[in-house]
Amino acid sequence: MNRESISAPEAESVRIPRYGDLNFAALWKEYPPAPEYFDGVYRLSRDALREVQEHRFTAAIARAWDVPFYQRYWGRAGIEPGDVTCLDDLSKLPTFSVHDLRESTDANPPWGDLIGIDPDHDAPTPLIFQTSGGTTGLPRVMMYTPRDREIMNIITGRRMFMHGVRPFDLVQVALGTGLPNAGLLLREAIIGYTGAVPIITGTGAQTPTARQIELMRGWGVDYLAATAPYMRHIAEVAAADLSFDVADLGLKGLICWLGSEDRTRIERQWQAPVYDSYGTNEFGTIATDCQHRSGMHIFEDAFYPELPESGPGSLVLTALFKHAGPMIRFDTNDVFEWAEGQCACGSTHRRLSQLIGRADNMVKFRATNIFPEAVGSLAAADARTTGEYICVLDKRGGSERLIVRVEARDPSVDREALAASLARRFRDALGATLEVDIVGKGELAPQTLVDAQTKARRLLRLEDEKPA
Repeated sequence: MNRESISAPEAESVRIPRYGDLNFAALWKEYPPAPEYFDGVYRLSRDALREVQEHRFTAAIARAWDVPFYQRYWGRAGIEPGDVTCLDDLSKLPTFSVHDLRESTDANPPWGDLIGIDPDHDAPTPLIFQTSGGTTGLPRVMMYTPRDREIMNIITGRRMFMHGVRPFDLVQVALGTGLPNAGLLLREAIIGYTGAVPIITGTGAQTPTARQIELMRGWGVDYLAATAPYMRHIAEVAAADLSFDVADLGLKGLICWLGSEDRTRIERQWQAPVYDSYGTNEFGTIATDCQHRSGMHIFEDAFYPELPESGPGSLVLTALFKHAGPMIRFDTNDVFEWAEGQCACGSTHRRLSQLIGRADNMVKFRATNIFPEAVGSLAAADARTTGEYICVLDKRGGSERLIVRVEARDPSVDREALAASLARRFRDALGATLEVDIVGKGELAPQTLVDAQTKARRLLRLEDEKPA
């Protein structure tokens, strides 16, 4: 091809935005990274912290009124600009959920009307495109401006510091690095705000599990970041296929999305502390354990959480920093309760309990509300299991059955005795009679996708096909 025949584009024809145009110094003053964060915001009085939240909430509400989603959604509820001016007014606004997000995106994919950026009319800005980890239909899209994303990176860097990650530590990240947010967010935060070295291996679908173990052994990795089910799976594969005990790796810690899994069991397998965290695609890291692991500290300078003062409830969350896709009173459908007492670390930020379950995963079975995650915790407490499970709600043929499939640890396990024991445990703890089906180690992976995606599947619904 004749290079001379290619005309150069007009320099003035388009403005290309730069991520580096961000004022990092001002941003770090507003949202201090670690370790500065722990000398100030982390220990602010509740009154001073509320003042910070109020100031940021005012800006968040003003931005939300510029976004068509909220104009439509709040307008439908009879809310007008000026009705909500402070956090005490927040309850006047309706909550929204993933169903509303999907509806928004489906009407104008992938932009929807929540992102609040119109590519046909707005000035160009760099955008980061990530999605939920959905396995059916199109995944849930979220986009972030450089400022949005950098605040998420700062918060995730704080989280890593709280887990003990320090410069030159090797952190193996066994999380998805495609469309879902988790693995890439961790990579950016580690590089930008810890001084540690990320080793991005991805899920077992990207780097086979046996190879993940070989890399940890060969390179002397210090931390592993993965979901709790995949951590368990790695330990099982190491023992069964490689005759290797992962405890011999001597890891400093396990950076984990624990969910409702049994922390003690995983710590016993790896002989390393598990640090729990909570986050979503829309918000990034929201809360995390400190070294005391007595509940997950919410980063309240960036988020305003709502939960019942006592007992469990679905967490409703407002982001105090987002420009693209502002999130005001988002119902996460994740069920928590407040952790009790004051943490010994001295932080004033409120703490979440370990995840109790997903409200939209809850099954009403014969007048009893059952969380699959609670079933899994009971199953995992039995040393005869691998901890892997899936609940199957079968409504075919006009009947209703709830079957819990659980993996036996090895062939020597008496499956009949284990099934009877678990059925009794479920009945005593949950008040319902569930069927128990014991299967061999590894047999549930095609259903749970534990080694292939960030979130393992824990509920399978079977219903008769509806006539066309």
